[in-house]
Amino acid sequence: MFRTTALALTAAAALSLPAFAGSSKDIVDTAVEAGTFNTLVAAVEAADLVDTLKSEGPFTVFAPTDEAFAALPEGTVEALLQPENKDQLIAVLTYHVVPGKVMSTDLQDDMTAATVQGGEITIDLDDGVMVNDANVVSADIDTSNGVIHVIDKVILPTS
Repeated sequence: MFRTTALALTAAAALSLPAFAGSSKDIVDTAVEAGTFNTLVAAVEAADLVDTLKSEGPFTVFAPTDEAFAALPEGTVEALLQPENKDQLIAVLTYHVVPGKVMSTDLQDDMTAATVQGGEITIDLDDGVMVNDANVVSADIDTSNGVIHVIDKVILPTS
């Protein structure tokens, strides 16, 4: 009985691990497998950034969830995904990417980081971890070519 229960608990624990645990997959494959970044993945595909985010890197991606994209004003995502808005979509997506692998232990309060887009993001550690006005809800998801930090809001470059 004990052996069966222990085996069942071990199997249940293994199956309940997050889909993105481990670092054998790149940023894109990790995001796809997680299942909570469908809008982000669709946007990366529409912007022709898949090959870039599958390249050697390393990259740090502040990845908005599907819920974060859904919180944008109605029609925003659809408009960004239109071919005529590709440059704007690329700017939004690359604003969520910092060159290099920045783990949560590397962060300092009120530090800024240059994004691939060319703008800067600000890290605030006063009340949890924030990137601009987005909360980091899950940090340090290791991938083969960088790290993902999950955020609860789409951050937009100033322009």
